[in-house]
Amino acid sequence: MAKTKRKVNWIVALVFSVIFGSLGVDRFIMGKVGTGLLKLFTFGGFGIWWIVDIILIATKHEFENVQWVD
Repeated sequence: MAKTKRKVNWIVALVFSVIFGSLGVDRFIMGKVGTGLLKLFTFGGFGIWWIVDIILIATKHEFENVQWVD
C-alpha cells in the first residue's frame, strides 16, 4: 500500500531551513524526525548538512514522502 505524501509548503520550508536549519527545524517540518534530531545534535552537521539542505530545498529535491506545494 502506497504511503500518503506529506504536503509541505516549499517557501516556508526554505525560509525555516535558512534561519533554523542548523537546529533541524526544516527536517521536522518535512516529517523526518530522526534526521531532524541528528541535525539538531550536530548543529546542522557542523554547518555542512545545513548548507546542503538549503540547496536541496531551494531546488525542490524530491524527498521521500514529501510533496512540495506553493
